[in-house]
Amino acid sequence: MVELKSPAEIDRMGVTGRFVAGVLAEVRALARVGVNLLELEAHVRERIREVGAQSCYWDYAPSFGRGPFRNTVCLSVNDAVLHGLPFDYRLRDGDVLSIDLAVGIDGWVADSATTVIVGTADPEDLRLVRATEEALAAAIEAAQPGNRIGDISAAIAGVARSHGYPVNTEFGGHGLGRTMHEDPHIPNAGRPGRGYTLRPGLTIAIEPWFARTTDRIYTDPDGWTIRSADGSRTAHSEHTVAITADGPRVLTVAG
Repeated sequence: MVELKSPAEIDRMGVTGRFVAGVLAEVRALARVGVNLLELEAHVRERIREVGAQSCYWDYAPSFGRGPFRNTVCLSVNDAVLHGLPFDYRLRDGDVLSIDLAVGIDGWVADSATTVIVGTADPEDLRLVRATEEALAAAIEAAQPGNRIGDISAAIAGVARSHGYPVNTEFGGHGLGRTMHEDPHIPNAGRPGRGYTLRPGLTIAIEPWFARTTDRIYTDPDGWTIRSADGSRTAHSEHTVAITADGPRVLTVAG
């Protein structure tokens, strides 16, 4: 069931979104060679505590994970792309780190992800990261009132294929608002003009993620971390977006 939000409720999600964007920027800056993933987790946990927010990940136990998740941020390195469980690992030069954060403040959720290359960037890794960012921008542009979910999905897949990247549709974007995952599901590939009609008040997380050379994935023995099946490197970009009468409004941007 899709729940449309009022302009006032979207504004409240925007408060959460600004916090999420700020913390992601902090983690990007802290992600240097030699920094432990557990240090980044500790930083996020403290920032959430400082503002009295609620982590959407802590105690999260969906059917696809080995719950409950007992961290406040997903940190996915190199061939890991989604739901990365922070562990005792020090970042190395050239690592590709995806950072995914979902938080609730006063009952309203925002969700965003970014990918950073630690130290020296391999040009192919940089191209991959930029492709997810380009796909996210194209998808947001397609998120116009009156368009359909398929227009968003097709925009993402179009960018991926223009760069020669395959697309996985098992995990993608989703509605959100009072909880982290609501209807509708937004796959990263689809047909224009198909699916749910985008209406003002709809709030969604759009999240293209690509692996260099495969659309197949597997889950680590930790029960959470999702990796590319062939070990190729991955990247992930995500924003929370509200559909308004004037067009898409990105909520996960710093104020």
